[in-house]
Amino acid sequence: MTTQPAIDKGPIGPMTSHLAAARRVVGLTAMGRETDHWRVTETETRNTATWGGGDGIPTRFLVYGMMREDGRLRTADLFPVADACGLTRDQVRSCLRRLVDDGHFTKVGQGRDTEYRPDGSGLAPISEAMDRYQLSAQQDAAGAGWDRDWHLIGFAIPEAQRTARGAFREWLLRRGAAPIQGGLYVSPHPWENEVRRAATEFGLAEYLVCATSDNLEVGGVTDPRTLAATLWPLEEIASRYQSFIDRFAAVPDALRGMDERQETLTDSEFLAGAFAMLVELYDCQNGDPLLPPELVGANWPGRQARALAAECRKMGLDRRENPSSPVPFPAIDRLDLGLL
Repeated sequence: MTTQPAIDKGPIGPMTSHLAAARRVVGLTAMGRETDHWRVTETETRNTATWGGGDGIPTRFLVYGMMREDGRLRTADLFPVADACGLTRDQVRSCLRRLVDDGHFTKVGQGRDTEYRPDGSGLAPISEAMDRYQLSAQQDAAGAGWDRDWHLIGFAIPEAQRTARGAFREWLLRRGAAPIQGGLYVSPHPWENEVRRAATEFGLAEYLVCATSDNLEVGGVTDPRTLAATLWPLEEIASRYQSFIDRFAAVPDALRGMDERQETLTDSEFLAGAFAMLVELYDCQNGDPLLPPELVGANWPGRQARALAAECRKMGLDRRENPSSPVPFPAIDRLDLGLL
């Protein structure tokens, strides 16, 4: 086992207090339906897309989905998309007010020219989501991704810093860590620099221990595939992905049928369908440690679900009635994933 230095000397963004940083990071991570925040504050409506279906599009997911690649949000972009997805403009305005009040965006201008520009952690949710999507898709395309090392994170943090400690634990779990025992977490990914930056922002770097090992034993189990199935709820995660596949499996044939009939997708159909599929995929990937193929096998349904989503997105883009209409999460189409 090789112990690595715990402090990252790289640059860290502007910070206020460690407590504020903890609250900021924990409060910003979800764009979907997973957290209590969404259940309480976001209203969901059913969409009517012929190719997407769906149980509703959370308002904040839609808002972040329409963020331009420089981080700006424009009401001129948002409102037509909200109309197409069955959300009211008042819902969008309420969401934007919350983002401003929470210090994530600054409002600039009035009326149709209004823009919202990210402050501090305003880009954190979409950056985290894009990082995870890119990691998963690159692993899918390569059919591999493990360096055969287990990457361990340990800490013993005083009770006086329990708020930051809890926030750090939540951050580790969102990044796919598995708890081995109190204060000890493991991942198959080389994430040490990322962990050090987070620990520094939470004010916990002095308590951090990072280590790697190619020989991990937990409860007498050493086989990597068996360990993965023991440490993470892979059956539950696979079931979510399989439900996604079952739900959307007919979409490619439906879109090919539109070609044969020389039909196109209206803006409302494309946007509502695209957002519905992205919400479902995002919900599937929440809680997924994104294990490399060596640990889950070539037939892992997560890989099949992402390939299906990529195929549907490409086919939907090609069949739009208006090719210049807005596209949800446009950065996806510029990532080099080997799938799109």
